[in-house]
Amino acid sequence: MKEITAEQLAEKIKSGEKVNVVDVREDEEVAQGKIPGAKHIPLGEVPNRLDELDKDKHYYMVCRSGGRSGNATQFLSEKGYDVTNMAGGMLDWKNEVEK
Repeated sequence: MKEITAEQLAEKIKSGEKVNVVDVREDEEVAQGKIPGAKHIPLGEVPNRLDELDKDKHYYMVCRSGGRSGNATQFLSEKGYDVTNMAGGMLDWKNEVEK
C-alpha cells in the first residue's frame, strides 16, 4: 500500500499541486475540521459511492489516525483505483483545516 505523511501531503498542497483528498471519517469527526477541499465519504459508504471517484485520478485517503483510511486504500486499490493512504491521519495534520 502506498503511503504519504501528513507533512508530505501538506507540502504538495502548499506548492499548488492539485490533489484529491478523500476523508473517510464520520460526520461528527469531519465537523471538527478537514483538509481544505477534501471530499467526505464515510468509510462505510465507500463501496456504495464508487461512482463519485474517477479511476483516472489519484486520491489521498485520510481518517483520524490512518487505520480506516488504510482499509479504504486497500479496498479501492483492489477495485483498480490509484490511492495513497495518509499515515498518521488527522492526528498528524498540523496545517489549516476547513469546517
